[in-house]
This record gives sequence, structure tokens and C-alpha cells, in this order.
Amino acid sequence: MAGRKGAKRPSIFEVAKLAGVSHQTVSRVINDSPNVSPATREKVELAIAELGYRPSNSARSLASNRTHTIGMIAGGQRFYGPVTALSSIEATARAHAMFVSVAMVHEAECTQSEFDDLCGMFMQQGVDAFIFLTPTDEMFQVACRAKVTQPCVIITSTHGGVSVGEGMRMLNARRHRRVSLVGVDQWGGMAAVMRLIRKYGHRNVLFFAGPSQWRDAHTRLLAWNKLCAENKVNSVTVQCGDWESADAYRRMNHILDNIGSNGGRLPTCAVCSNDVMAIGVIRALHEHGVRVPDDMSVTGFDDIPGMSNMYPPLTTVRQDFDDLGVMAMKEALFLMGDGDEPGYPASYHGVGLVSADLIVRQSVRAAPRR
Repeated sequence: MAGRKGAKRPSIFEVAKLAGVSHQTVSRVINDSPNVSPATREKVELAIAELGYRPSNSARSLASNRTHTIGMIAGGQRFYGPVTALSSIEATARAHAMFVSVAMVHEAECTQSEFDDLCGMFMQQGVDAFIFLTPTDEMFQVACRAKVTQPCVIITSTHGGVSVGEGMRMLNARRHRRVSLVGVDQWGGMAAVMRLIRKYGHRNVLFFAGPSQWRDAHTRLLAWNKLCAENKVNSVTVQCGDWESADAYRRMNHILDNIGSNGGRLPTCAVCSNDVMAIGVIRALHEHGVRVPDDMSVTGFDDIPGMSNMYPPLTTVRQDFDDLGVMAMKEALFLMGDGDEPGYPASYHGVGLVSADLIVRQSVRAAPRR
């Protein structure tokens, strides 16, 4: 019947008639209700298969009072981490028979008006919950101020120009109980880097900091400065304007030229806020005849694809973006009443944190004597 070209789409009533049950029973089977006997469920499923019936989303929504849809607004679409987390969120949602509707925005230029308009569009669609991926202070603020009533998960870092506490105070009282924050343990990742360079005797370090408006960059710099003070490591911050290799390359070239002309001492290690910046630093060192890691060690952050095939293979911090996406989706389901509260290896300032693990490769060696 369903295979005939131009045949009318079978209805839930035809399924009910063939299975010898009510259309309400068919609806319960479609929506996985436990209040159906195995024998009845089997009859209905056989009738569905025979007729080629496919339930419409609107029918499911009416039966469950839900659209089975998550509205997601995300910044950072040009970067590996946010895109990987988004993919994981979508896959986890699909595993729970849900759909993710995504709107991508510019993480540094998104206004409150634009964000609110997108939220309004999603609410018109009847989304069951929101997930906001907010890599910058700007996005974090507009997400906290958004006038939404659905459960909401905010993916962000623990520190920034706007603190988590300040962000939470932007929420109205009723939203507090329906908002969860999830992130990556940036502090733990930087602590692992510090342990490694201390082990190899590095005491004079360059730290290439990411763009200050990014909350991950802010958190890594804050953590690094505190760790340096605690461990008596002399660190000079090189503030980069973006995450790209070209800026880090230019700044490393400038440092090397100054050392060459003024007779300064080359630090023994460069700690970079992401892997792409490390690529630019290593290129500049190579062009100046500085060997990595013999003359200078280099570390990155992220472990993007290909870092194990760098020359030399790059020591870096692997952020578990897949787990970040899974946990964000689990938080959304928990807030909707559809699962247990997720547990995290660490939490800070009310942000549940997934792991960031150090991957040791050949770009770090014992500090040379200067």
C-alpha cells in the first residue's frame, strides 16, 4: 500500500484498525509509553510496518506536549572546539529521539537584540529547551539576559571579563532553577602543563595568550599567572589579538629579532593558548635556526587533528569536546525531567567541568643551559 506511487499516506486510524486497537493505543506505542502490553505493542508495530506508517512530528507533539526539539545558539563556528561540541550535542540528541535546531552567530558581534530575536523564533517553534554555546564575554552576557522560559544550558568558561556570578545575577529568580552551566577544566589543563615544564626544569617561559574577550583565553591566562607565582616560574605574556597562527608567528619573530639585536636571553619554553598559535611560534623558531625542542620547548592547547604529525609532534592539552557536548545535552534532558543529574570530574563557580588532559609528545625536552 505504502509503496504505490501517489498512494495516500496512511493515517494513525488505519494503523489502529489493522492492529485492532484504539488510535490512542497507537499513539502510546509511538511515544514509547510504558502503559502498553508487549503483545499489543507487537501488534501495533507490525501494523505500522505493513502500512509503512510514519508519525508526523506534530502528532507526536500533541501527544506528549513536546516538540522533541532543542534550540541551540552557538558562537565560534570557525573553530574546532565549538564545532566538535555542536556535533556531539546533535548526536546525543538524536540518540534520545530529539532534534537540534541551530543558529550560528558571530561570537564577538552578537547583540542582545539579535540574540533575543533568535530566541523568539525558537520559542515560536515550541522548543523544549535551549543550549547556548558562549565562548566570549559578549555572548555570555546576552545569553544570561535572554528572556526565555524553557530550561537552558550555557556552555562557557569559568572566568572572563564577566564573572559567572555576575552572569547569574542577570538571570531573573525563576530562571535560576532552570539554568545549568557546563565547560572544560581549563585550570586543570594549565596545571598539567606547569607540572610538565617544572619537571623538565623550565624557569623562563613565554606565554602566548589568546584574545582577551574569549573566556577560555581569559581563564588560561589567569590560571597560568597564578601557577607561575606558586611555582616560581618567570613568565612573560605575549598578548595575541586572535587565535590564528599568523599573529603568533609575527610576535615570535619580533621577539627573536629583538633578542638577536640586543643580545638578550632566549626563554627555554613557549606555552601557547592553542595549537594553531603553537604552529606559528614553531615556524618562527625554525626560520631563526632555533631547534624545537633542543633549544626551546613548545606546548599547545586543544589537540586538534594533525598535532601528532607535527615536526616535532606537539605536546598539548586535549579538551574533550565530545564529552562536553554529551554533558550539555544530558544537562538539558535533566532540566526537562528526562534523566539523572550528570556528574562531573570537577566543578568551579557552579560550572560543571569535563576533563582537559595533557598529551605529552616530542616538542618538550629538558631545559637547556643558557
